[in-house]
Amino acid sequence: MDLTQGTEVEKIARAKKTMLWFAMVSMTMTFAGLTSAYLVSSSRPDWLKDFELPPMLLWSTIAILLSSITIHLAKRAIKNEQHRLGLIMLLSTLVLGLAFIWLQWEGFSYIVTEFGYNFTGPTSNVVISFIYVLVALHLAHLFSGVIVLLVVIYNHYKQRYNNGQTLGLELGVMFWHFLDFLWVYLFLFFYFVR
Repeated sequence: MDLTQGTEVEKIARAKKTMLWFAMVSMTMTFAGLTSAYLVSSSRPDWLKDFELPPMLLWSTIAILLSSITIHLAKRAIKNEQHRLGLIMLLSTLVLGLAFIWLQWEGFSYIVTEFGYNFTGPTSNVVISFIYVLVALHLAHLFSGVIVLLVVIYNHYKQRYNNGQTLGLELGVMFWHFLDFLWVYLFLFFYFVR
């Protein structure tokens, strides 16, 4: 397919989707580099081999997976012009995203209170510092995802996604799914790589 063909609207839509793909590939490379550094560092003598992830991180993973389902259902409902259902699913996605953030915070608190490890200082450890950095970086991206989601909710509420004009919705859903995938990768990485 020739990318220079089509209407101006189609070309702009392709350009925006391509830019989002480049951004997601860039973010993936950042996390791949950091998890590679984690693997290389695992040969250090002070590496914690028996560290268990807080249970809240499993619950946050379930919340983020459910949010992927609700945003998919929202997209389908909006495209089928089921506006009320679309709004309910978008708001459900927002609630699940906020629950994810809260559970992550609780997980960090658990690491400090139950294990006594902090991000830096005499009570820190390189394993915990890696976990803090990777999870905090993911949360920073998730905050941008929440902002995108709020914009999508606002635009849907104003009924701007109609007559096939759903580019903003599609981009938001694509980014949200990417953030979900990224967290599942991190969770499984921390769970299986010791």
